[in-house]
Amino acid sequence: MKLKALRPIFVLPLVPVVALTLALSTGVAPVSASAEENRPLHVTKECSEYHFAAGEFCTITSSNLGRIKVGTRVYYDQAAGTPAGLLDSNVVLDAGNGNRAVGRCTLDLTTGRGLCTFSDGIGRFAGFNARVRVTPPADAQDDWHWEGTYSFSSID
Repeated sequence: MKLKALRPIFVLPLVPVVALTLALSTGVAPVSASAEENRPLHVTKECSEYHFAAGEFCTITSSNLGRIKVGTRVYYDQAAGTPAGLLDSNVVLDAGNGNRAVGRCTLDLTTGRGLCTFSDGIGRFAGFNARVRVTPPADAQDDWHWEGTYSFSSID
């Protein structure tokens, strides 16, 4: 079988099509990129049910993110004090009905300041990512505060 070379007359009309295809496929942000932008996150929680033991929880009292509803619980998997003077625990943000996010919180027990990060979830928290600073209540009528950012990554 002999292969024939393509004649220039057939190749030339393809050049603009190939060039346009390459131009459109490079340097263009995916449609889901806007969903991955970091947005401000402001949450308050009360911790009357939390006494620094594993399995206890705090309850969300306000949130600017509709998926984190008032009444959502934050469960702590590890007890405070290991290492000494710190809370360093895996956490589960549980909004009920199979809507959960997983993360980690580290808190200085002398100042009440710390950091929580969330890396994913299920249900309405699928693809959830957050990084928040933790600050303690200013007085007896105040709640704990989370201030930071969140995003939702696309799930393939």
